[in-house]
Amino acid sequence: MGSETDNGVVVVGGGVTGLTTAVILAERGVRVRLWTRDPVGATTSAVAGALWWPYRIDPPEAAQAWALESLGVYEEMALRPETTGVRMVEGVLGETPMDEAGGWAAARLPGLRPVTEAEYPGGWGLWARLPLIDMPAHLPYLRDRLTAAGGTVETRAVADLAEADAPVVVNCTGLAARELVPDPSVRPVRGQLVVVENPGIRTWMVTEGADGSMAYFFPQPGRLLLGGTDEEDVWSDRPDPAAAEAIVRRCAALRPEIAGARVLEHRVGLRPARDVVRLERTRLSDGRVLVHNYGHGGAGVTVAWGCAREAAGL
Repeated sequence: MGSETDNGVVVVGGGVTGLTTAVILAERGVRVRLWTRDPVGATTSAVAGALWWPYRIDPPEAAQAWALESLGVYEEMALRPETTGVRMVEGVLGETPMDEAGGWAAARLPGLRPVTEAEYPGGWGLWARLPLIDMPAHLPYLRDRLTAAGGTVETRAVADLAEADAPVVVNCTGLAARELVPDPSVRPVRGQLVVVENPGIRTWMVTEGADGSMAYFFPQPGRLLLGGTDEEDVWSDRPDPAAAEAIVRRCAALRPEIAGARVLEHRVGLRPARDVVRLERTRLSDGRVLVHNYGHGGAGVTVAWGCAREAAGL
């Protein structure tokens, strides 16, 4: 890594991107301090549905490469699901053509195939076995892995990236980069989830209606996550009761047993969208190294390890 990192690195941002980047640096022997505005369990990443699949992220070719690099890491983590929060789970990617996925992922996903009528009545798409990440378990796992490698986690708000007192600063602040950099091209894409008791569903499903509305459900330990919404430039993090009702209705149309499931909680997350991911090395005004790693849209978990390794290399 060179002498610039001998005196340590400050990673700003405690979501999955910041944590993963900090873990890689710390496990390479770099002295890492992670600064996070919110406790790890209260970040945008904590409310992610977290199915591994590139969603709302550009450029596509780079995203696919980062995703495949991350896939190998998650496959290994899935051998220890109780510790890592990662499981390999089968399900339906609705309205996804084989040639779209086959070009980049088929070689790594041996079970990828067109769905049957029984698996997705009246629809078309792909059947796949993909990593499904339980974020309330996965984020603490990453935090513990960071501290085990000698890194530290500090809860503190940052008004200016120059506040970070290290020769190298890594900016993994997601949506907050809009003000901090400042980068007005970062914008929110609001996602709402409904968490219900799982009525016995073991597979996941992701679909998109003709009107662009999404419906998806992900079985996580002890619950079922229902989604979702995809609202550009909407900043509200308060659950919308009408949106919640519509989410349950769309999911119940796919699996009728969802209709009567008891609601446990409502969640809202603001995806940090950008025209393209910003992953580059630049300088602070005083000449110190600044590496940006933000703008991952709805695919932060999917590309976390590929992006983190590239950021560490920078």
